[in-house]
Amino acid sequence: MMKLFLFSVALAPLAIASGVAAQSVPAPTTVEPLVPAAGTILDISAEGRTTRVPDLATIRAGVVSQGATAAAALSDNAQRMARVLAAVKRAGVADRDIQTATVQLQPQYRYGENVPPTITGYQATNTLSIRFRDIAKSGTVLDALVAQGANQIDGPNLSIDKPDAALDEARTDAVAKARARAELYAKAAGMRVARIVSITENGADAGGPERPMMMARAMAADAMAKTSIAPGERDVTVNVSVRFLLN
Repeated sequence: MMKLFLFSVALAPLAIASGVAAQSVPAPTTVEPLVPAAGTILDISAEGRTTRVPDLATIRAGVVSQGATAAAALSDNAQRMARVLAAVKRAGVADRDIQTATVQLQPQYRYGENVPPTITGYQATNTLSIRFRDIAKSGTVLDALVAQGANQIDGPNLSIDKPDAALDEARTDAVAKARARAELYAKAAGMRVARIVSITENGADAGGPERPMMMARAMAADAMAKTSIAPGERDVTVNVSVRFLLN
């Protein structure tokens, strides 16, 4: 009768009980993965990878205003933000890609020794989250926003808008790598790969938002510096565990 053996690429800790008195143990409630009645099981973990050029940039652009009163700070902030918002729309950014991120009003204090803090004014902040679907134009739009009163910029965060096709490429790569490793182990053991028993996807990175390494400015002697953004490339990865049957 053929015996069943288990091979595993990753070593798992073994729970060993010794010198423990026998006792009644309730039946486990978890369902173990299906294991063939005969053969040798080999578990392989592999990461599949592909690359894409990011096609979506998300930037936070805001206006910070100071005022002697809360009303004055809010009024100045609203006027400047209206100009910033108009500039964004003139640049061709769709309404669905513009979202208010934060609105804040905070008192400003003067602190002295042995005296209570004194309010000296108020600071109003209004920030927009803006998505650019043409990264090449985002630097130019940023310069326009600053010219219209934006004095707080955060980003850009670069991502892939529709990563499904890239994820499928990474999945294919992961399974191919797992199969190649299985063939290697089977050959080393004097066996062959009969079939795949199961495939489990353990996680995926679809090239989500990530701040670029550099936000460069091209300097010109006779002109205002212009902001340029280099999209670079993003890795799209998928991790899988594949169980093979060897014989």
